[in-house]
Amino acid sequence: MDKLKALEYFVAAVEEGSFARAAQRLEISTPAVQKLVGALERSLGLSLLERGARGVRLTASGSEYLDRSRALLSEVEELGHAERRLKGAGERPSGTLSVAAHSQLAHHVLLPALPRFHALYPDIEIDFRIVNRIGDADATSADVLLLHGWPEVPPDYVHRKLGDARGLIMAAPEHWAAHGVPQHPSELAGYTCLLMRNPAGIVLDLWEFKRDGQTVQVQAKGWLSSNAREATLDLVIGGHGVGRFAELTTREHVQSGRLVPVLLDWAVQGAPPVNLLFKGNARRTPRLRAFIDFATQCLRDMEAEGDAGSPRASTDRPAWHVRGYGRASATVRGRR
Repeated sequence: MDKLKALEYFVAAVEEGSFARAAQRLEISTPAVQKLVGALERSLGLSLLERGARGVRLTASGSEYLDRSRALLSEVEELGHAERRLKGAGERPSGTLSVAAHSQLAHHVLLPALPRFHALYPDIEIDFRIVNRIGDADATSADVLLLHGWPEVPPDYVHRKLGDARGLIMAAPEHWAAHGVPQHPSELAGYTCLLMRNPAGIVLDLWEFKRDGQTVQVQAKGWLSSNAREATLDLVIGGHGVGRFAELTTREHVQSGRLVPVLLDWAVQGAPPVNLLFKGNARRTPRLRAFIDFATQCLRDMEAEGDAGSPRASTDRPAWHVRGYGRASATVRGRR
């Protein structure tokens, strides 16, 4: 058994939530992933994953082993980067690279970092595009994509789930001063909440929280829903309501005091993870490889700057996204 490959397959299965999606990401067959992960479990004498019709979940032993596996794979990856730098010291990546990203990731993650990338690789020319969905024309013709959410990944793409899926409930300090700070998620039902509508047209009015095994679902209500994330954010900063946003893309507003997060001891569910996607047949292109390594490290650095002690939410695709209702809260009503 190739132990390092087994660890890679195990981590991919956990991050993707299923052997099939892990296989797609790794560009191998599903049975190959199942076989090697099973061999790893037998060699350890432990069950690392619970298999089910909807995918796989970590066992208690698997959760502990996952942290060690990631640390080891990270060290191996860093060693690989060093080896590539040594081998390619005289070979500078060049040419045009088309990069597509969601607007918020572009403005808060990529664009601030691109000057550093250019300084490292001055012979690479970036063709940068803003996209909403993986099916957009500018997305399908891009070499690499950075997207929020749970995209339906075409079979010829490699998919890596990156970054933090942490969401925050926030408002301007004057809004909390006027209306009080909620002490429990259920109290948000009495606040004016400004809601986002995702690219699929779903109004994200179901705010779900978890803490110590307890789950609380709140149907958020307000006078506005919009697919314009920046417009909604501006209104929340202006003191006109409460919003739910990703921590990664609102950090500067929190640090400046324009927004104040609350209920920080609860994990806000449903925040979209960051996804890196690229076509598998281009993965060995030096300019693409350089960008993938750079973007991955950039996201890791930004995560490290966040509050490591705060609770983290699941990156699993929520029920409202799977079912495609017009409003996320219909998922709850549909159970009654």
